[in-house]
Order: sequence, then C-alpha cells, then structure tokens
Amino acid sequence: MKPATLEQWLVYLEQLHPQAIALGLDRVEQVRGALGIDPAFPLITVGGTNGKGSCCAMLEAMLAHAGYRVGCYTSPHLLRYNERVRVGGHAVDDAALCAAFEKIEIARGRVSLTYFEFGTLAAMLIFADSGIDAAILEVGLGGRLDAVNIFDADSAIVASVDLDHQSYLGDTREAIGFEKAGIYRGGRPAICADADPPQSLLAHAKTIDADLMLIDRDFGLVAERGQWRYWGPRNKRNGLPWPALRGACQLANAAACITALDTLRDRLPLTAADLRGGLLTAEIAGRFQVLPGRPLQVLDVAHNPHAARVLAANLAELPKTAGEIIAVCGMLKDKDIAGVMAALKNSFTRWHVANSEGPRGATANELAAALAQAGVAVPAVQFTDVAEAWREACKNAQDDDKIIVFGSFLTVAAVMREINVRGRT
Repeated sequence: MKPATLEQWLVYLEQLHPQAIALGLDRVEQVRGALGIDPAFPLITVGGTNGKGSCCAMLEAMLAHAGYRVGCYTSPHLLRYNERVRVGGHAVDDAALCAAFEKIEIARGRVSLTYFEFGTLAAMLIFADSGIDAAILEVGLGGRLDAVNIFDADSAIVASVDLDHQSYLGDTREAIGFEKAGIYRGGRPAICADADPPQSLLAHAKTIDADLMLIDRDFGLVAERGQWRYWGPRNKRNGLPWPALRGACQLANAAACITALDTLRDRLPLTAADLRGGLLTAEIAGRFQVLPGRPLQVLDVAHNPHAARVLAANLAELPKTAGEIIAVCGMLKDKDIAGVMAALKNSFTRWHVANSEGPRGATANELAAALAQAGVAVPAVQFTDVAEAWREACKNAQDDDKIIVFGSFLTVAAVMREINVRGRT
C-alpha cells in the first residue's frame, strides 16, 4: 500500500535501503535524470565538519532581507522532518513533501535510494516548483559522495575541517579534507573558512582549477568593539554588527558567507543593509541557543571534539556567576566521546549524563567512564534518559546556575520536547 501521510512515508524511506548511509552518486544521479531536475536558480552548497548550519542560516537571512525567495535544505532535523526543507523562510508542509516523495518513488523504478537521498531529491523538486530565486544546500556527510553533490554549486563553502564520521570519511584531517573539497567545481568560487586548511583540500582545488578563496589570505575580518570589518576579493564592509548567532567562530562563518554572496552579486545583488539585517536576524535552533529566563540554559548540538572546543570557548565568554555550571549530556557511541569529554573537562561543576535512545546511543555508564578517563573530578550523576537528566537539573538549579544541554541532535531534541510539554501545561 502506498504511504498516505508524511509519517508513513518516512517510515517507508527508513526501510527502503539496506544501509542508512550509502555514499555514492550513481544511484541518486540516475533518479535525478529520470525526474529531469535541472535547477536554473543560483545554488550555494555548504559543507564542513562544523558550522554548516550556521552558514546556511546566515546566507538564508541575508538573501531574504534583500527580498529574494530562498530555498534552504539542511539536516538533520530536531523535532519535525519539515524543518529540513524551507521555502521563503518557512518549513514546507506535509502535502508538498508527500507529493515530492511520490514523484521520486515513481521515477526511481528499481533503483534503491537512502532516506537522505530521497530527501535531497524531494527538496530540489519542491524548490523547482516554488519559484525560488536561490537555493542553499547543506551537505549531509562529507561532500564528494554526498547526495547534495549531484548538483553543481555556483559557489561552495567549506566552513571547517576536523575529525568526525571517521568510519566513512577517513581518520585524518587530510583524508576528510579531500572529501569536503569534493563540493568545489572547476572555475567556480571555492571558499574555505578553516584557518588551517588541509593540504588535500588545497591540492584538490588546484587540480580542478577552482577559484579558491581562503580565510586570512583572500578574505577575512577584523573584530572591533561592538562591531567588525570584512575584507574580501570584491568588497570591503565596515561597521558590521556581530551575528545574532553566538560564538566568536561565527565571525569566520559570516565572512565566508559574505564572500560567497559577493561572488554571485551579478545574479543576486545585495546591499550593505541586507548583510547587516541578515546578520542580526539569522537564527538556528540548537547552536549555542540561549533560552529565555533563569537559570540560564543553553542548547548546543556539539557532538565532536572540534564542536566541543568551540562550546568550551563560548561557555568561557558567558558572564561569570557564583552558581554551578551543569552539563546535561547524551551522546552516540560512534562519536569520539573521549575527545568531547577531554575538550569540556574543565567547563562544568557537575555532570548529568544520560542514556541515549536507539541502537547508536551511548549509555550513561559509558559517558561516566569517559569522564573518569579524562580526569574529571566533579560529580557525574547517571540518568535513564536525557529528559530525566534535564528535569533533575532544573529541579535543583538556582537562578545563578547555568544548565548546558549538548552531545547530539537527539539530546537537544529530547529537551526541546520537554520544554514544549511544559509550555502546554
């Protein structure tokens, strides 16, 4: 029986391919051809170990401020699949997704597609039918063999390169850098916001004759009190506001976004006011997201050592108080748990570690063991699940305490659901 609802479609897609992740472009390219997807609108592809979502949010906000109708495809989602596909700043509805999935199901014939490949094609079908002016595509995993890479980027950003998904991408920055650089195209803008790019990325860009632009060489920034300055190959921008997205790393992300947009200014002209407006309004859930009220609570999907180091730096910038800093942490066992704990071992006065759901979830005991191995001496209390760990943190927290939720998208989503339940009661 054909799926009738979005929920039914998603269950069907999860079961369709024997592997959740199957890197390679042949199958999805074949179905793309059957569907006749050939985008005429400008396309910006964003890859990298961390910072992809933030770059997508800023690009989307800047273009929207200029009045462009933007399609944005990101992953994973936190609460609803619809979050992955936005048109004009809004998540698309169930009906649009179901219609796109049905078209793909008919077109694919005997070709097997993964959940992500189905979703990527669906997003581009919806964008093509929505009359958008530009599309922003976030790489799911790696770059070279990711489904997003069947579409040629007019401008491509690699936000950062670090260790993550080693079982698929390799266990060195050089191996991973080559995979990330796969989104670059010959003769087209290839932007890298990593201050120490792997040689493999540089070599690949040179081999294909991409128009490589490196931070601190071809573009960059100067941080000033209350504002910052951008310089790049085509423009200088003074008096820019600090991004609404928190963290010092966001300046490098913002500079990369401005560089990408400047390379497309003949097709997508923007004013300085558009850039400023986008910086001030860009938002993305779960990226050092500070919740209103007291005690201060932060949601962050940091799940690898690089992101954990950024989280530690951001926490150090928060106003100092006499209260506790409480970690609520759940992680997946295929992540570098030891590396994350080592990066954050001095950031908290108390840890609430929890079991994570699903076959990939790490146990609270595994997290506690990693903390002990990292030399963390402060208390680590174990909980059955993330929601319980968060509720207990809230129950005992004082107004000058801080509660920091991190470790995975699933961890942040679990707390978001609890917050929504509280808001309805």
